Amino acid sequence: MFSFLKSNLGQYAVITGNYWAFTLTDGALRMLVVLYFYQLGYSGLEVALLFVFYEFFGIVTNLFGGWLGAKWGLNRTMNIGLALQVLALSMLLVPTAWLSVIWVMAAQALSGIAKDLNKMSAKSTIKTLVRDTEQSKLYKWVAILTGSKNTLKGVGFFLGGLMLTLVGFQGAILIMAISLTAVWVSSLLLLKADTGKASFKPKFSDIWSKSRAINMLSAARLFLFGARDIWFVIALPLFLASQLAWSHWQVSAFLAFWVIAYGFVQALAPRFAQAKHLSFWGILLALTPAAIGFYLANQQAETTSQVLGYALILGLGLFGLLFAVNSSIHSYLIVSSARADGVSLDVGFYYMANAAGRLLGTVLSGWIYQTAGLVPCLIVSSLFLLLATAIVGGLPKTADV
Repeated sequence: MFSFLKSNLGQYAVITGNYWAFTLTDGALRMLVVLYFYQLGYSGLEVALLFVFYEFFGIVTNLFGGWLGAKWGLNRTMNIGLALQVLALSMLLVPTAWLSVIWVMAAQALSGIAKDLNKMSAKSTIKTLVRDTEQSKLYKWVAILTGSKNTLKGVGFFLGGLMLTLVGFQGAILIMAISLTAVWVSSLLLLKADTGKASFKPKFSDIWSKSRAINMLSAARLFLFGARDIWFVIALPLFLASQLAWSHWQVSAFLAFWVIAYGFVQALAPRFAQAKHLSFWGILLALTPAAIGFYLANQQAETTSQVLGYALILGLGLFGLLFAVNSSIHSYLIVSSARADGVSLDVGFYYMANAAGRLLGTVLSGWIYQTAGLVPCLIVSSLFLLLATAIVGGLPKTADV
């Protein structure tokens, strides 16, 4: 068993297990914070601001984390990420009276650093385990890692709402902190030393990508994830809770199911979606939130909340399927396009743009929803997706995978 864990496939299994465990706590923590602080009377914008440092430090972490991964090795950056998430969870175990906006933002900042160190390390390590001639295998492994991660994030959403109902905010945080500590200790023992460490001494200036393909993919990723989070992260759960009168567990269960299904499609994308057809999938995705927004904007005042709920469920299902395909192809392309030696430099730069998109989307989600409602969030989402699709249209032709 130990010899298997030291093989390439075994290391892939360890990395995936780390990523899964981390993702469960990340998804649960996000849902706990959104629902708990909205329950305490925070506005949509105030809830969004709780995640500003989470996303901002994700940008910084990906930029510098890629350099650290190339310098120290990806096993170290992954284990540092796990340890920081345990610390972030521990910060939220203080008495409720201490949970000020600044304190929670600081804990979220640590969690943002932890999450992006973990993700950058996991995605980069796959590049070191697959030969350049095995592009189909690379696409499949990246899709499985990314898709399964998002499925587990959906489970985390559900667990967050469920634990908030059953054991309360602090009880849920304590359970997650203890569980993740056990995962961290196991990772310290099982991950190979120096995985992903560059053969050269990376300069600090190397954090900036000099590849046209990497830069274009990064710009597209910013708008892709900004488009998702501009309505999904804050506006949608608050709309379901306040306008459709859904309970906490209903909101978390629905979003959990959406992310779980999204993860399954993402993992299966290599079976039916070729990377060279990315623009086609991008156009279909861009039309979806516009169609949902058009439907909602043209409903009569007497339309029941049940009907609106069904419409959102159907629209979100289509959006999730198409977003999963686009995200899966993007994730493969960045790992494929990254340099083999010092892979984390390119992957870190790319996920820096990903974090910037999430930050932009999160802030806009809270602000636009609070000032104008859900429909304008959907319109801006479509515009962002059209920009992302236009950018990737200029990429060099990809391999027929």
